[in-house]
Amino acid sequence: MPGNGTILDAVRAALRSEAKVDISRHPLALELVAGNILIMEGELPDISAKKLALERAAAVAGVDGVVDRLRVMPAQRMGDGAIGDALRTSFLQEPAFAAFAIRERRGDRTDVIRQPDSQGSFIEYEVGDGVVTLNGEVPGLGHKRLAGILAWWIPGSRDVVNGIAEVPTEQDNDAEVADAVRLALEKDVFVNASQVRASVRDYKVTLEGQVSSDIERRMAERDAWYVFGVDQVLNQLVVRP
Repeated sequence: MPGNGTILDAVRAALRSEAKVDISRHPLALELVAGNILIMEGELPDISAKKLALERAAAVAGVDGVVDRLRVMPAQRMGDGAIGDALRTSFLQEPAFAAFAIRERRGDRTDVIRQPDSQGSFIEYEVGDGVVTLNGEVPGLGHKRLAGILAWWIPGSRDVVNGIAEVPTEQDNDAEVADAVRLALEKDVFVNASQVRASVRDYKVTLEGQVSSDIERRMAERDAWYVFGVDQVLNQLVVRP
């Protein structure tokens, strides 16, 4: 069994091999604790760098688990209150959540934002240091993934912890992920979804088609990364102004 120093060196080498992570510009704090559990802490440029860093580190021999304390640089620095306000508006305006109760948790207090007459599905959110934590019960994985996407779209979000449960439990698969990616692209006003094809195999997304700018190309890729469960995104979109 390799020693802690050897394992951490291997983790750093794995992270350096991933260009999107770029730990020379975005150094991470790494600590190996009892049970060979790796704690990763720091701020990375975007969601793709975060997911890839976690994947590369978890694949290193000797690492038996990863504690994720990685954060993403927000598109806009916002206070927790402003993030919560934006998230509340987004959830209340989302047609797919029209029959859901919406709750906001602040410390030990829970505020009911909306309570339909019928008891059932609900989404509860909490914001702390730019991190959005989602809990609740929804009727399907598509609703869970949509809530996560909407949370990531808030400009100040630094991370989204999606603990929403689907009731009854659904079996996840590539088709579910593909549906969520297509929905994200369709809802993104900055992406012409009619020109983009999204396919999924083993939770890896491939984007094909054409877009009008590099910005739209990046936005489409980021939307795919925002989908809960996506492990990799291959962006084959062609820019044709």
